[in-house]
Amino acid sequence: MSVAPLIVEVVRSGFVESVHRAWVFAVDAEGKTAVVHGDVAAAASPRSSMKPIQAVGMLRAGLELDGELLALACSSHSGEDFHLEGVLKILAVAGLDESALQCPEDLPLDVATAHRVLRAGGGPARLTMNCSGKHAAMLATCVVNGWRTSDYLHPAHPLQRAIRATAEELTGERVAATGVDGCGAPLFFSSMAGIARAFRALALAEPGGHERRVADAMRAYPEWTSGTTRPEATLMRAVPGLMVKSGAEGFDAFAFDDGHAATIKIEDGNARARVPVTVATLRALGLGLEAAELTALATPPQFGGGRPVGEVRVRGPV
Repeated sequence: MSVAPLIVEVVRSGFVESVHRAWVFAVDAEGKTAVVHGDVAAAASPRSSMKPIQAVGMLRAGLELDGELLALACSSHSGEDFHLEGVLKILAVAGLDESALQCPEDLPLDVATAHRVLRAGGGPARLTMNCSGKHAAMLATCVVNGWRTSDYLHPAHPLQRAIRATAEELTGERVAATGVDGCGAPLFFSSMAGIARAFRALALAEPGGHERRVADAMRAYPEWTSGTTRPEATLMRAVPGLMVKSGAEGFDAFAFDDGHAATIKIEDGNARARVPVTVATLRALGLGLEAAELTALATPPQFGGGRPVGEVRVRGPV
């Protein structure tokens, strides 16, 4: 193990033109530390990697979602048609519509879908923002409890206090700081080790409990947590038993059904280095070694003139 950051190289035409540094924390099936790169005990910003933990907090507060809609509540979705239909279903059960959403307006993350929206004369909308599934679930949780929906994003709102308590319990740490995520929801900072501990708790929880329901929904419906062409869905399809959730600024967290768990943070926030480090970490833990789908994700190509001329690669062993 090394506390030095892991190095990721961007190679073009045989020349290393850029370098990223990654922090990695991973534990084995018994929960013992297996990989350390960087200061994994410092407070980190997990961004959307916290969504499964937030979903557990909502279930504990009385939210009734299961299956693909629960996976959608954990998602940073691509804005594909089935995602939008799911968000509207969550809102409709609560007696609400998309006007109740307080996430920012945005275009779908899926490029083809975004182009279709623009060709049809549409534009950015709250419904197509990638966090609208989480926001719909937050609103539904408020309705179940009779809480105000007008200020559901305020850190002092009962919903956010319940989510914070869940985050502290599952990470085993006090929240180091509270910020504002890109979608406007409170963002609870924890260490990378704490977030890995929380993901491991979800994967190992007793069947039927709130934690396990989240893990099972994400693993059963990977396209609902991201999108049909997203690497997170590819990873979960390729490695049965894997639960993975990405976050902005180069964050990733995963857990396997035997207790392996890890968190990854690209120091400069560049997302292109995130998936290669995640794949390298999975392989270092002995997971997904036979999955051919991981090969393309391990060294994504760099293009020049429309053809591959290089790759993004992790330098040295994890």
